[in-house]
Amino acid sequence: MEVRFRSLFLVVLALLNSSSLMAQEPVKAGTLIEPKVTRQDINEANIDSENFELGLLVGVISIEDFSSSPLFGLRAAYYINEDFFIEATYGQAEAGETSFEVLSGGAPFLTEEERDYSFYNVSFGYNLNGETFFTDNLVFNSATYFTLGAGSTDFGGDERFTVSLGAGYRLLLTDYMALHFTLRDHLFNSELIGEEKTTHNIEYGFSATFFF
Repeated sequence: MEVRFRSLFLVVLALLNSSSLMAQEPVKAGTLIEPKVTRQDINEANIDSENFELGLLVGVISIEDFSSSPLFGLRAAYYINEDFFIEATYGQAEAGETSFEVLSGGAPFLTEEERDYSFYNVSFGYNLNGETFFTDNLVFNSATYFTLGAGSTDFGGDERFTVSLGAGYRLLLTDYMALHFTLRDHLFNSELIGEEKTTHNIEYGFSATFFF
């Protein structure tokens, strides 16, 4: 009896299922079902087809032992591809006084001419490309990048070989204009206020550049 009851129950379920399928509206052959997706127009700037970049550099440089000073200069770059680039920078500043000069009021370590600080370097850079969203409809291409380079610094009446380590953030406003925010350490040996040592001269920079 239990086996017959179970078989009867399965037959009833099969009949109900078939009647439900017959009640559904059949899909005509060749009917294309399209998903309803709302598309958004995004204003996205891309790098122009040119690979050269040139712009002005402003910022602050902290010269070790000689306080911080305004910095002005130039930045140029050549993009090998979207990941790698070569960068050249030049900057000028005027060193301030050491803490000893300020506190003691004694004779200065450097003359006015020797306080002129200038540098140039050539660096190899690597991009981590991405996007920056300001709103749902406003997005810009951007990149975080790292640089390693070498050059020369003219300070204290002498030219000094300099190694530079840097990181930056680039925001593409249009297909030909970009903004850069950079942090760079200029390392060179100096003995201006005592024994020779490796000095760290930190640059905080901002630049507006154009592709051509």
